Amino acid sequence: MSLDRTSIDVPPGRSGTVQVTIAVPPSAARGERYGVIWAQAGARPDAAHTVRIVNRVGIRVYLDIGPGGEPPSDFEIGELTPMRAPDGRPQLLALVHNTGERALDMSGTLSLSDGPGGLRAGPFAADLGVTLLPDTSAPVNVTLDQRMPDGPWKAELTLMSGMVKRTVSATLTFPRAGAGLPVPPDSGLLSLFGVIGGLVALLVAVAVLAVRLRRRRAAVG
Repeated sequence: MSLDRTSIDVPPGRSGTVQVTIAVPPSAARGERYGVIWAQAGARPDAAHTVRIVNRVGIRVYLDIGPGGEPPSDFEIGELTPMRAPDGRPQLLALVHNTGERALDMSGTLSLSDGPGGLRAGPFAADLGVTLLPDTSAPVNVTLDQRMPDGPWKAELTLMSGMVKRTVSATLTFPRAGAGLPVPPDSGLLSLFGVIGGLVALLVAVAVLAVRLRRRRAAVG
């Protein structure tokens, strides 16, 4: 990677543009490469200031190499584990596995419903904390308000990365301390039943329509 200039003066509240050129050698193998372009500003130490202060910001680079368009992105959400933080706040931990061929930057929310007395809460922001590389797993942690009742709750967790979005749900209760028992999400099974049910309903509707059309033709004839 090369830049058209190595420094730029940016007044307060303004912006500037630097052109970046990425030269990919013909022998490069297919796949995704990762990099970063840093921009930093610092105060040089002098006789009165012996500590140098540096402010730095980076732009991530995801470079896809090879024919056929960009690699597919996908992920799976595993078991949901209710737990308590050391300060007593309830938390939900979900293990996410990157099943695609691109790095993922996760975001998402947790919503609670059907709680004690019909309470609802959320959405609460989910925090992954790292970039999830292909074929790796990392925990997603959601921290809730300390005043939340233990439950039981119906938890619905929605995570996304770019255009890929997955939602799972489960019924769980937060423990008084430590980690509770992992709960398998039930949305995958429900989704499967929903698809099958939709197909069955469609086939029934087509059959009914065909019978009616035959009857009308017979009546006309």
